[in-house]
Amino acid sequence: MRIFTFDTTLRDGSQGEAVSFSADDKILVLHKLDELGIDYIEGGWPGSNPKDKDFFARAKHEPLKHARLCAFGATRMARNKVENDPSVNALIEAETPVVSIFGKSWDLHVHRALGITEEENLALITDTVKYLKAHGKEVVYDAEHFFDGYTRNRDFALRTLEAAKKAGADVLCLCDTNGGMLTSKLSEACADIRNRFDGVLGIHTHNDSDLGVANTLAAIDQGFAHVQGCINGYGERCGNANMVSILANLELKMGHTTIGKERLATLTAVARFVADLANLPVRNDQPYAGHSAFAHKGGVHVSAVLKESATYEHINPALVGNRQRVLLSDLSGRGNVLYKLKQHGLEDRLDDSARRELLETIKRLEFEGYELEAAEGTFELLVRQALQPGLQPFEVVDYHTTTTKSSGSSATVTLKIHGETHSAAAPGNGPVNALDMALRQCLSKIYPSIASVRLTDYKVRVLDFKKGTAARVRVLVEWSDHKRSWATVGVSENVIEASWLALVDALRLEVMRLSEHDSAIEQAVEDVFSA
Repeated sequence: MRIFTFDTTLRDGSQGEAVSFSADDKILVLHKLDELGIDYIEGGWPGSNPKDKDFFARAKHEPLKHARLCAFGATRMARNKVENDPSVNALIEAETPVVSIFGKSWDLHVHRALGITEEENLALITDTVKYLKAHGKEVVYDAEHFFDGYTRNRDFALRTLEAAKKAGADVLCLCDTNGGMLTSKLSEACADIRNRFDGVLGIHTHNDSDLGVANTLAAIDQGFAHVQGCINGYGERCGNANMVSILANLELKMGHTTIGKERLATLTAVARFVADLANLPVRNDQPYAGHSAFAHKGGVHVSAVLKESATYEHINPALVGNRQRVLLSDLSGRGNVLYKLKQHGLEDRLDDSARRELLETIKRLEFEGYELEAAEGTFELLVRQALQPGLQPFEVVDYHTTTTKSSGSSATVTLKIHGETHSAAAPGNGPVNALDMALRQCLSKIYPSIASVRLTDYKVRVLDFKKGTAARVRVLVEWSDHKRSWATVGVSENVIEASWLALVDALRLEVMRLSEHDSAIEQAVEDVFSA
């Protein structure tokens, strides 16, 4: 069955805590959702704020290849005639081909929130839908709090739908606005509505009971053909139903057509694009699009996946633009470590003894708190050292750092490179920065390219906080050489030493890369850690 998709990330999604899109952001998301193949894109509420009004003024000049832009609003206010209602007229002025309006379906809201009679509420719905249809709009009627209203006063809830339908609404969309409906109860209500109303029925659910996607799919099972949701499940409180999961489940699990399987392969990229603009990370454990959605850590799992990916993966990750990953930890079996090395033809360069030693090293480091899952640079260094035993591009002879109130921080580093001793001293913005500057100055005398390596992020985590200032800390440092990025990790009771270990590993790795460019190793490491 063809299911029509209605994305409300730019309206309902932007009401989520910490989600804020500028008008420029909204234009970018508009085009990305259009490229994805979404049928309707709800851009905002032009009658509620200047930013949304500005967006619609700009959006009318933005050509869309597939989607129809929709403006959102409410039924007229009880004290206004529909032609004089500012919010309703803002919908007309937005000049979108589609409008969505919400009306009250729950008698509690009619009596308490609006303070009007049930008949007056029905008139609000009728007048507004008729007015918008007279202006040539496709009208999606959102029956707000429908399932709560249906549960408490079924007859009145049905009358609100009848009013919208008779007035000419193109879609009747039932909303679980509070997100509290259990799937079985929602499914029963949807079946009843499907039996009573012809035409296109829609579903709009929230995730307050962690059932947003399940409830959406249940409505589809009852013959509904219009689904609303937000990319990454953004939205008020616990969010809206996640459109990413809805699309994947409808296409891959239920046999329906939405955006098409070819576009489905861009789903992960779209999820991350929208997350970047929202300045929020995609949850690692988000189904389908998360970095961990197809990640395997336990040795038993990895062993099985090596033989048949379906043993621990419900779909092929490529279908949604994601990829399989193998994680490294103290739970790792030998398969985890060798998985990508074998894929790239490197396993023959490690004999059984080297393989066991590499695995034991990883487990020991994880036990000490190194968390190699987040430090692909440290893992790459371990692989290179295992493949090239005895190779030591430089040795640390000594390092020293001082910090005083009057003169700030400085550091001195002494290294042995190719049998010769080299030293360098540098001031810095704190002791770690000073060590970084001195270390790179010392190495760049022999390896000039090291001068271009830059530290881009620095994170410290206390591992055993009950010990207070004597606790071990883990320092994760991210680097870039303007071509790629990598992370290294150090652990110690001394935060300066932990930082130093991470600094040294990062630059030791870069020197080894410069000494022997081995694309197979680099690709293997990239496949392990990228998603």
